Amino acid sequence: MTTTPEKQCTAQAAAQVVTDFFDRYRAHDVDGMTDLCGINAGFSYVPFEVWGKQRVLRGDGKVGTVGKTLWAGLINSFPDLSNTVHSVSANDDGDVVVEADIEGTQQLAWGMAVSMGKHYSEPHLFVFHVGADLLIDSITAYWDNAGINQQLGHLEVD
Repeated sequence: MTTTPEKQCTAQAAAQVVTDFFDRYRAHDVDGMTDLCGINAGFSYVPFEVWGKQRVLRGDGKVGTVGKTLWAGLINSFPDLSNTVHSVSANDDGDVVVEADIEGTQQLAWGMAVSMGKHYSEPHLFVFHVGADLLIDSITAYWDNAGINQQLGHLEVD
C-alpha cells in the first residue's frame, strides 16, 4: 500500500501561502486567491457594513461566497486596487498576521459611496489561519472604515 506523505504546516510554509495570496490579490486574481483557501474557509472583514432599506450586509461568512464577492466588487470599483505588505508573522500552528496597506482609486460606486474619483490608502491588519493541508481556512481583517470613507469624500450622518 502506498501512502502520500502528509503536508506539514510550518511557519515558513504558512507565511508563503499568505504571501502568495497577497501576490494574487495585487494581480486581481480572485479565483487564484480562493484557490489558496479551503472549500469551507471562514471570512470576516470586521468593519465592513452596507446598510440598505431593509437589511444590513456584513463582511462575515465564507471565502467562496462573501469573500469572493467582496474582492470582485472592490476590484471592479477600484480598478487599480493594490496592496503593500509591510510584515508577515507566522507560527508553526498556521497562524499568520499581516500588516498591509490597501489602496485604490474609486471609479464606480462601492457600497453607499458614490465615486468621486478619489484615492484611498489605509493600513489593514489581517489574521489568517493555514491548515495542515496548506490551505487558508480562516481570514479576518481589520481597518479604519471611517478613514477610508473620509479619503473617498463619503461622509455619513446617522
